[in-house]
Amino acid sequence: MFTFTTDNGVFSKTGIDYGSQVLLKTVCQEDLQGAVLDMGCGYGTIGVVLKKLNPSCSVVSVDVNPRAVELTEINSQQNGLQLTAFVSDGFASVQGKFDFVITNPPIRAGKKVIYKMFEDAYAHLNEGGQIFAVIRKKQGAESAFKKFEEIFSNCEVLSRDKGYWVLRSKKLTG
Repeated sequence: MFTFTTDNGVFSKTGIDYGSQVLLKTVCQEDLQGAVLDMGCGYGTIGVVLKKLNPSCSVVSVDVNPRAVELTEINSQQNGLQLTAFVSDGFASVQGKFDFVITNPPIRAGKKVIYKMFEDAYAHLNEGGQIFAVIRKKQGAESAFKKFEEIFSNCEVLSRDKGYWVLRSKKLTG
């Protein structure tokens, strides 16, 4: 159903990592509409799948790695889709607001980096917008849950699978 080109120097080049699979399985059960941001897109798996399944959504995919962004563009074309992809260190080059931010965050970058990403996501979400993140329990899912609660005043675990947690927070209105 999907074709992906990968390369050296990108996350999980040999196939879709399990965390992204768990995230996609969960997010694909949601009613996505409007603007979707795939933060830390890698070679584009999440953005491509979500665009294919939700063609009315506008999908933006960003990554700090220029090769990952190039592969995202190739993979969207290979799958007959149009999405926007560009290089951004976190939200540094991201403009506008989104209805959904979807991320398999770069855990190895450390809490300082990913927590800033979560805080910046809040600023880039429309009221009522949602962030979805997948994090392994042993790599800090519980502390990420607390950080989401601190930022958004809410968080829920949508699914747990082989140690991976999919977290969701909503930007509450007024």
